Amino acid sequence: MEQDTIAHLFDSLNICPIGHRYDHPAVFTCDEADSIASDIPGGRSKNLFLRNKDKSRYYLVSVLAEKRVDIATFSRMIGETKLSFASPEDLLEQLGLTPGSVSPIGLMNDTDRQVRFYLDSDLSRAGLMGFHPNTNTATWLLDESELRKFLAHTSHAMIVAKIPEKTE
Repeated sequence: MEQDTIAHLFDSLNICPIGHRYDHPAVFTCDEADSIASDIPGGRSKNLFLRNKDKSRYYLVSVLAEKRVDIATFSRMIGETKLSFASPEDLLEQLGLTPGSVSPIGLMNDTDRQVRFYLDSDLSRAGLMGFHPNTNTATWLLDESELRKFLAHTSHAMIVAKIPEKTE
């Protein structure tokens, strides 16, 4: 879905005012975002798209950009034996996105609601959270209430949890 279409949807839901939308060159990693989008306020997010071993369940996990997620501990925490990163093909099939553009806004493309969404409590506490609007050439700032309003529109639940961090 094009950014203008998403902007229209967000405007109709009274989410993410114009002043909270930032255009920038394409970024594919958090390090690239640091170098060109450091002046954007709020908590920068890192979004992990994970799957279980037999690809029967998918998970989108949004955390603070600097957090190193302990995927093995997170797997056990949610009752999975093992999670791994989903492939670019899985990402395209499930969320209609390409690597570098992943964010909870992509859940609008998950019309069958196959993806479970986890928001790290540390990112939630940041107040405004930066997410890509299905393209890695922009960052939009949302607060938790706006994100909940959007997810209600898409019929997705949001599980706010302390996502485990690697300690090594």
